[in-house]
Amino acid sequence: MSETRKIAAILAADVVGYSRLAGADEDRTLARLRALRSDLFDPTIALHHGRVVKRTGDGILIDFRSVVDAVRCAIEVQNGMVERNAGLPPERRIEFRVGIHLGDVVEESDGDLMGDGVNIAARLEGIAGPGAICLSEDAYRQVSNRLDMAVADLGLTQLKNIERSIRSIRCRSASRPRRSPRRRRRPSRRKSVRRWRR
Repeated sequence: MSETRKIAAILAADVVGYSRLAGADEDRTLARLRALRSDLFDPTIALHHGRVVKRTGDGILIDFRSVVDAVRCAIEVQNGMVERNAGLPPERRIEFRVGIHLGDVVEESDGDLMGDGVNIAARLEGIAGPGAICLSEDAYRQVSNRLDMAVADLGLTQLKNIERSIRSIRCRSASRPRRSPRRRRRPSRRKSVRRWRR
């Protein structure tokens, strides 16, 4: 079996708390994931020139030629999930966590990817948190001045089964959709002197 080495932007994503969601209502959870795949994930991946390497139940591994494309894809998916989860109770929300790394990978003849580049992306996904995107420093350098993002530097992180510490950056779109703000309650006339907080 032949193999090729290349530099690639690798995106790894999975559903937070999938076992809990499936345990509560497996049929509904699977149906929602299928709908998300066809309505949100697949079109967004195609739009940003990504290639699905593999799907692992609730997870997905995607290969991009550009880190900018990978991050834009992740941001659009996470924003789309905010909109789809609006109004749902926390226990019914499907939330993804995403890890992105730029590194050396081995591409097998069947299109599968292996190597540290894949492993680091998968480990970054594990520390991203619900609804968040975690980038390695190598990936972040490519997008820091190109995309409008709110970022938090997590510093050097020792990822599981990764020999060297990796500096990681958690980010999200600066224009991420927010829930509708609560309406302010008008102060009653009797308490007109009292200051009302948001």
